[in-house]
Amino acid sequence: MAKKDGGRRVRDALRIDGELPDPGSTPVGPGKKPKALEKLGSAGERLSSLQEALYAEGVGGGTRSVLLVLQGMDTSGKGGTVSHVLGLVNPMGVRYAGFKAPTPAERRHHYLWRIRKQLPSPGQIGVFDRSHYEDILVPRVTGLLTAAERRRRYAEINAFEEELAGAGTTVVKVFLHISPEEQLKRLKARLETPEKRWKYNPGDLEARSHWPAYQQAYADIFKKTSPWYAVPADHKWYRNWAVAELLIETLTELKPRFPEPDYDVAAELAKLKGVGVPE
Repeated sequence: MAKKDGGRRVRDALRIDGELPDPGSTPVGPGKKPKALEKLGSAGERLSSLQEALYAEGVGGGTRSVLLVLQGMDTSGKGGTVSHVLGLVNPMGVRYAGFKAPTPAERRHHYLWRIRKQLPSPGQIGVFDRSHYEDILVPRVTGLLTAAERRRRYAEINAFEEELAGAGTTVVKVFLHISPEEQLKRLKARLETPEKRWKYNPGDLEARSHWPAYQQAYADIFKKTSPWYAVPADHKWYRNWAVAELLIETLTELKPRFPEPDYDVAAELAKLKGVGVPE
């Protein structure tokens, strides 16, 4: 029997198969901040243990990895999720990549070119703060992609993710679902708090003015490139717990194993018995 917080409990509850949950809701797991923080602490221990096994497996010649894709409107907490969730594990086993607007050099290549360069190596948990989905979202909202071009990109992305799966990378795609009301509060906080002003981008208001168009664009992405998970993001404490649990369930299902040593353990222990302290 699966543990209460194991199996597919959180993945099943948060998987997008229709209408999105309310951004301020807690569909599964803790409903209050103190309990969520307590659970995140214990989740950190489990996540760290699983990540260590995956990393060791990769060092031992394994080919598997995990890629966490974080998408969401501005201020939904992509960076905060990376800090609070991936900060729970050994950084040696994590590969982070944040994608902004492509540079002129990147535009000279296929849009997946820069994505491929940032994929996790065997044994790593890769994290994309925004991703290849920006190359559908932004051009669609700004009118730079025709319907035919969108269909082509959906097909390319589906083929790309199938390729990743075939090579041993499990992709976990998470939409951090924030409400426009909460976003407005966070934008104001960035301006009103000197230590947060570096996070503010005047362009965020331009994106906010196209909120319905972005929501429709995301809805199409969820239909054409599943599976996706929607994590309500109005409560940061819930967001962090939910993403941690999504990773834990994924890694638990993968069952990463520490590699067997390629030497005789008993023989090496016997050698140590005769080793003295260096003078």
